Amino acid sequence: MSTNLDLHDLGVFELAAKLAAGQVSSVEVTQHFLNRVKSEQLGAFLATDADVSLAHAKAADVRLAAGERTPLLGVPLAHKDVFVTRDFATTAGSNMLANYRSPFDATVVSKLAQAGMVSLGKLNCDEFAMGSGNENSAYFPAKNPWDTSRIPGGSSGGSAAAVAARLIPAATGTDTGGSIRQPASLTGITGIKPTYGRCSRFGMVAFASSLDQAGPMARSALDCALLLSAMAGPDLDRDSTSLDMPAVDYATDLIAASLSHHGDSAQKQPLKGLKIGLPKQFFGAGCAPDVLLAVRSALAEYEKLGVTLVEVDLPLTELSIPVYYVIAPAEASSNLSRFDGVRYGHRAANYTDLTDMYKKSRSEGFGDEATRRIMIGAYVLSHGYYDAYYLKAQKIRRLIAQDFQTAFTQCDIIAGPVSPTVAWKIGDKKADPVANYLADIYTLSSSLAGLPGMSVPAGFGEGGMPVGLQLIGNYFKEAQLLGAAHQFQMATDWHLRKPEGSV
Repeated sequence: MSTNLDLHDLGVFELAAKLAAGQVSSVEVTQHFLNRVKSEQLGAFLATDADVSLAHAKAADVRLAAGERTPLLGVPLAHKDVFVTRDFATTAGSNMLANYRSPFDATVVSKLAQAGMVSLGKLNCDEFAMGSGNENSAYFPAKNPWDTSRIPGGSSGGSAAAVAARLIPAATGTDTGGSIRQPASLTGITGIKPTYGRCSRFGMVAFASSLDQAGPMARSALDCALLLSAMAGPDLDRDSTSLDMPAVDYATDLIAASLSHHGDSAQKQPLKGLKIGLPKQFFGAGCAPDVLLAVRSALAEYEKLGVTLVEVDLPLTELSIPVYYVIAPAEASSNLSRFDGVRYGHRAANYTDLTDMYKKSRSEGFGDEATRRIMIGAYVLSHGYYDAYYLKAQKIRRLIAQDFQTAFTQCDIIAGPVSPTVAWKIGDKKADPVANYLADIYTLSSSLAGLPGMSVPAGFGEGGMPVGLQLIGNYFKEAQLLGAAHQFQMATDWHLRKPEGSV
């Protein structure tokens, strides 16, 4: 078998094709990426084990040699460090779980392993997935490969940075309020958050249980479709929030569209009849001009593909930030109460009694942002404040969801920016948590509604930094989102651009 020095420039689909054709082995591919990971200086990885990864690759090669052909067999990826894994430590980016080893794999991890994917390790993230810049990791911030002085977004910042830098062809991420879409936008890759409940949360270290959702991050919509097809599906015995809906093949129609596109029968307007709604709240003064320019240009491309653009109204968009930052911390304070130094997690070395052990263990184990959200959550759930804050936030959440349903009577997909700015400098917003919160203004509302959404590379803004176009679909419309993104990516090359440092 031959060695290919450009393996890292291939996406999931291309690598799978080479593996299936016997042009390269999974061991060769895995070793190639391990070599890149070994020399990475972006702070993208928190845990690796070459022996484990190569063992996975050898097992994939055995399956390939036996004639098995599945869409992901032998392809490497890495997991955000909030998915528990037997083969690698799981810290959730926190000192509270330093060196923790799970006795089982998360459902998403096991599903991708069953599909034959090879895990290269665990990826850096904000502590317990709390953050918009990956600066809240207890270990070190991840860096944006387009400009290493800037953040890659968060909380799935390590996942985004690793894919963008061609350290891996794909990664898992989680999206609570935008943590797949926002880092995907800021690093120039593709990411999709499916409908809440599409992917099992079993084995995902919980932040906010009614919001957390797993999803894939990769170069293209086709690659994301391949991963989501394997990740999604019911897990009713282990996750009470899992949807009782069968797994879906999201990739076959996209592959067919690619073949049609390259053939004589290519449609000039393949999306004719599709209506994309533009919320006026997403295109106001709060969005930077360079971001708006890239987004508007992408929408003009969609018009060439046959799309009709219509204006829609999401009047409660501004309330999504206060609503989210009541509900999410409330759920976080409940979920993180289990980390008390008794059964697992950090335990203080010196304490006088049980109460003192609780206090010291939690104070030492949790970072500033996790502590801040635990305190906010405990406050809004406390007697006398539950009705005034938490209950009211839940009522507004329902109204936000209803606004989307009204908008979807006028359009098929809603589009706009993912982030109001391109990636900012590391440290610029560290001392101002509210400024970080405001960066999620365009992603929070769809998360509160439980809708699927994705980020598609759409151009570049200030400083040559990537800008993503956000596509939001109605419930269970992941296939429609991926199809629209795929058509856009066949007409443009933004998703193929790569940072210089990735070569």
